[in-house]
Amino acid sequence: MSIRHTTKARRGAAATALAAALALAVAGCGSGDGDGEKKPGDGANRTSTAPKDDGGDQEPAADSSKTIGEMKGPGGIVVTLHSAERDDGGFVTVNATVTNHGSRLFNAIDWRSKETEVKSLSSVSGASLVDEKGKKRYLVLRDTDGQCLCTTGLSGIKPNESRPLFAQFPAPPKSVTEVDFQIPTMPSVGITLSG
Repeated sequence: MSIRHTTKARRGAAATALAAALALAVAGCGSGDGDGEKKPGDGANRTSTAPKDDGGDQEPAADSSKTIGEMKGPGGIVVTLHSAERDDGGFVTVNATVTNHGSRLFNAIDWRSKETEVKSLSSVSGASLVDEKGKKRYLVLRDTDGQCLCTTGLSGIKPNESRPLFAQFPAPPKSVTEVDFQIPTMPSVGITLSG
């Protein structure tokens, strides 16, 4: 057997062993004895506000009992803003809920950014924070793969259905406490930044 064939055989064996190890690791993650079953109230304080892709039940947006602003758009679409918090990393995260009070399915295709590099189609990637006094606009952050740091999968929202949404922006200077939150096709709303 030549060296080339031996190297190919070793690579194949290594790949097979790695695949088997990964399969066992994944299978082990799903096993349990039932003690880890969810009980009512478990996970109620989760901070993730991204919707599930399967269209199933949605987690409420963070601080959904609080309202700091509301936007009413065409077709009975309402966006209720719950929080706009600064964090230590120099970001502002806006949490909200979108509700379809209309009679037709809603797809947030017009809420996406017009940038061609952004991959998220049904998202709030076109949202922005505007500091009118400082004359600056802050756009939704993107990761290195071109995905927005915001809720994606905002399609097929049924009448009377609500979904949580979030968008993360670079933080304005600490002296800026009032900004306008904007989403394409919706009227802007003034909000106060916390944190």
